[in-house]
Amino acid sequence: MITGAIKNKVDKIWDDIAAGGITNPLTVIEQLTYLMFIRGLDDKELETEQMEVLTHKSLPKIFAQDEYGQSMRWHKFKDKESNEMYKIIKDRVFPFIKKIGEKENSAFFKYMSDALFLFPTPLVVEKVVTGLNDLYEHDLTGLDIQGDLYEYMLDKLSTSGRNGQFRTPVQIRNMMVNLLEPKPDDKICDPACGTAGFLVSSAEFIRSHYENTMSPAQWDWYATGMFNGFDMDRTMLRISSMNLMLHSITNPTVDFKDSVAKSNEIEDEYDIILANPPFSGTINKEGISDSLKRICDTTKTELLFVALFIRMLKKGGRCACIVPDGVLFGTTKAHKALRKELVEKHNLQAVISMPSGVFKPYAGVSTAVLVFTKTGAGGTDKVWFYDMKADGFSLDDKRNPISENDIPDIVNRFHHLENETNRAKTEQSFFVDKADLAANDYDLSINRYKEIIYEKVEYEKPKVILGKIKSLLTQINEKTAQLDVWLGEN
Repeated sequence: MITGAIKNKVDKIWDDIAAGGITNPLTVIEQLTYLMFIRGLDDKELETEQMEVLTHKSLPKIFAQDEYGQSMRWHKFKDKESNEMYKIIKDRVFPFIKKIGEKENSAFFKYMSDALFLFPTPLVVEKVVTGLNDLYEHDLTGLDIQGDLYEYMLDKLSTSGRNGQFRTPVQIRNMMVNLLEPKPDDKICDPACGTAGFLVSSAEFIRSHYENTMSPAQWDWYATGMFNGFDMDRTMLRISSMNLMLHSITNPTVDFKDSVAKSNEIEDEYDIILANPPFSGTINKEGISDSLKRICDTTKTELLFVALFIRMLKKGGRCACIVPDGVLFGTTKAHKALRKELVEKHNLQAVISMPSGVFKPYAGVSTAVLVFTKTGAGGTDKVWFYDMKADGFSLDDKRNPISENDIPDIVNRFHHLENETNRAKTEQSFFVDKADLAANDYDLSINRYKEIIYEKVEYEKPKVILGKIKSLLTQINEKTAQLDVWLGEN
């Protein structure tokens, strides 16, 4: 848990970097990530050295054992004079980390080729190294807290609302992961991964539920092939690969890819897809994959991505994705075709309507979570709807923590749908039969089916109300007259 004291320290580091002229939040996080990684390498090397002492065996090292190689270790340069420290990091350490993973052609190595060390002065580097060192020595006591720190920094990405993209709040990501409950043998993908938040939430779920039972082969799968993500921003890909490395995912598949383009031919590949794809924008029709056009012939990205998820899943694969409300009730041919595809050809299990403030301060758009299983042969008899009112945070721009939170109830009800059968459409959650969906052009908006009970209010006759008003006026005049007399006497 990131406390106020830790936040203050992170904010101080952030301010020191901004004072040096780096003001783009994405660049700040990228540069901080490099330094966090550099320190992490030294920690790993120290663990290896301790293991050598215990086992009396020589183990592979990260850094060369000569003076030059050892000078690149965090604990060796962190207390040096600012100019010397700056020179070591810029001229030795940074070129060194850019080549890490070269033999394996890791995701980190692939996207470090055009990385730049942008800290402007030795003084700024000294302040940041000192600040990070204080955090690590006194506050960061394990992998989870490092992940929380990274999450707090990513919260500062005010630029992430561009081009219809913005970060998914961690509580929403975790809810979606808990709905799908990934397992150690699953192959998981986010085709619009951004900072890899969904992949990280999936990794944390698997560690918390299976850490003590996973086999060596499953741990190897966890570190390599389990987690897959695509994005079209190389900076995001660098950050996402680092974010995953902070969670012991050493060589994920994180690729530069236009997911809905013809160049992406992946199909029937993944057990689980978790995503919050771009909500706005259109793309060139000629560049769209023909297989997606067959599901819904459109240039709208929010529709194409859902069609993409269907194609990329294995049969039996499951998806939880966020869509703007327009996908649920849009009247175009493409909107209706996509919804019909989900209901008639696959198993659409749930539509969770979320309040419009969930993505503030980045956007106020109303959204929903779709949960479905790819079958290719139908399976939707009825769909479960839930009307989320609160997610544990205020729905204004401040998004402060509050006590109201429907997420635990959503997860609990979803995993016990047998108890939902008899709920009335006046309640917060209920089922809607497939026949009703079909009769309404497969409209998936909860408001189409939710029933509201209006209380009958009986009012008194106008003559009675008028009499009461006159009586009140008389009382007011009497009291006013008494007040005039009192004021005259005093």
